[in-house]
Amino acid sequence: MRRLAALHPEVISMGLGRVHRLLEKLGSPQRRLPPVVHVTGTNGKGSTISMLRAALEADGKIVHCYTSPHLVCFHERIRLGSRKGSADINEASLTELLEEIEAVNAGEDITFFESTTCAAFLAFSRIPADVVLLEVGMGGLGDATNVLDLPTVACVFTPISLDHQDFLGDTVEAIAAQKAGILRAGVVAVVGPQPPTALKVIRDRAQQLGCELSVYREHWNAFEDGGRLRFNSRDGTDLELPLPALLGPHQLANAG
Repeated sequence: MRRLAALHPEVISMGLGRVHRLLEKLGSPQRRLPPVVHVTGTNGKGSTISMLRAALEADGKIVHCYTSPHLVCFHERIRLGSRKGSADINEASLTELLEEIEAVNAGEDITFFESTTCAAFLAFSRIPADVVLLEVGMGGLGDATNVLDLPTVACVFTPISLDHQDFLGDTVEAIAAQKAGILRAGVVAVVGPQPPTALKVIRDRAQQLGCELSVYREHWNAFEDGGRLRFNSRDGTDLELPLPALLGPHQLANAG
């Protein structure tokens, strides 16, 4: 990891050229992934993926996850699914992947996040699963995760606010436009609580691409009711569930 980090370019440019180059040399593993749920936003991405993974695994699904940053050790970022559940990638497997990345990259400029994202794609392409939960690193449009040729199952937008302004823009609208870059034609987009300006940007982009939107408090709602999580939606779904184990009232919408 230290050797790969040393290849980090002096100036970061938001673009996908380096990632596409490396993935092509690796045999394009991003084209052989299980179905993907792509998650962006400013706050709540990790919590949303954690709860979505738990729900899918409870339903018997095999789930791979890619998240960032890590809390304790890097291995947390790449989580590999199996019939027994999922677990962080082990040291030997991670080392093998990163050495493969290093050899193929041949000393060219690459950011650490770009190289580790390619490592995750390699791992996910080699182990069968039902779904990949993929967290954007920064923004969306020019993020290293945004190289998928295959259709995503869904895009998820957690709450958007000002973040990474040096790269994404100085307004919520500009940042939302970057994050809306993960939308794909015909894909369902689930949209959590948003400032009106961010929601308009997402809605406009979705309309251009023909994406179906499922928007918080328009199409679905999640709230506490008598010490339980209540979820209802416009299609008539009405569920009463345990409250999220993760603390904070904001986790209700993340769970929804």
